[in-house]
Amino acid sequence: MNESGGLLLSPIRIGQLTLPGRLFKTATAETRATEDGFVTEELVEFYRLLAQGKTPLIITGNIYVSRQGKSAPRQTGADDDAKVPGLARITEAVHREGGRIFAQLNHCGRQVVPDFVGAQEVVSASAVKDLLTGTRPRALSPAEIAEVVRAYGEAARRCKAAGFDGVQMHSANGYLLSQFLTPYTNRRTDDYGGNLERRTRFGREVLAAIRARVGADFPVIIKMNGSDALPLREGLHAKELAQAAKIMEGAGVDAVEISVGHYESGFPMVCGTFGRCLHAMLQGSMAHLPAWRRILLTIFRPLVTLACNFLWPGREGFNLDHTPAFKAALSIPVICVGGFRTRAVMEAALAQGLCDAVSAGRPFLADPFFFRHIRDNIPGPRCVDCNACVGHLGAQPADCYHPKIRAEKDAMLAALRRP
Repeated sequence: MNESGGLLLSPIRIGQLTLPGRLFKTATAETRATEDGFVTEELVEFYRLLAQGKTPLIITGNIYVSRQGKSAPRQTGADDDAKVPGLARITEAVHREGGRIFAQLNHCGRQVVPDFVGAQEVVSASAVKDLLTGTRPRALSPAEIAEVVRAYGEAARRCKAAGFDGVQMHSANGYLLSQFLTPYTNRRTDDYGGNLERRTRFGREVLAAIRARVGADFPVIIKMNGSDALPLREGLHAKELAQAAKIMEGAGVDAVEISVGHYESGFPMVCGTFGRCLHAMLQGSMAHLPAWRRILLTIFRPLVTLACNFLWPGREGFNLDHTPAFKAALSIPVICVGGFRTRAVMEAALAQGLCDAVSAGRPFLADPFFFRHIRDNIPGPRCVDCNACVGHLGAQPADCYHPKIRAEKDAMLAALRRP
């Protein structure tokens, strides 16, 4: 333990990498790449600021492993060797500031609005319609699964070549790896469906493909749900998900980050208020929904907002309800994301042994120096959980869209630029 700084500022080891603190920047979709997934200067600067804030570990927004797995416009890709030089610009900028950065690798599977990204077809573990978007995927064949596995491995190879310090497999929040794990979205009767061992096969094959290309010493972590939060559907809860995490630990992952929910779950992963969020969504990603869904949401938005505010009110550390099962099952570090805003709550979670590190997304959008301000007890722009940033994701660059907090952030950054 760091006697002067508490557990939050004590080092933690993930695989062969030692990090100087236990508050990480979790993945948030940046919407700052080119339309075909190449890195821009805007994207480099986004990560440079986070590193300048001395964030112990930055995890990128989801990087697609193949064009088929792209989930939103201006999403970063690692699907082609030509993208390695651009990705290297990110790691070089972060490393110059003394930071460490992992690349989150992802395939969206069924959780996509086809017109939003120009998708010709949508794939998943099984042909189960997404009740939020109305998207009905087709089931991947075994040969196609092998191709997706290869794509993950190749994307990891490119990220290591670009200088990333590790990679994260995104197996949470209802994306493709999560779709294979969850019985509700996996109705397969072959070797990829059925019991837990078979439903983790896809994830284990992805991990093996990554390890074959990056080696045993390169950090590979996984993001998983602590609960699928799918009432009246066959979703998983903490006990079963911790068992799946144990299987993945045995296969060679170095840490697990705990989130919650699928898109179909609503908003349990971003507890707060939702008026600004839903308004922004209707102008962004949801503008591409089928007309009748869009019209219904427009008409009933006030009621939907009230319901969301009631069901998912903001509170700190809301996924700590799930982490004890993972801590009991695993020997690798358990990272918890979910509403962390104050040092006192973060320190308490660590001191009580509920997790080994915490991660946050929205506070870093409001204040890229969030870690440094927490560390030094300096006030900065503070996220108020309005979720406008969530509403804009995929349509506008990831940023704070609350007028007052955004003005504070802009003023802070402008002051830094003044000679």
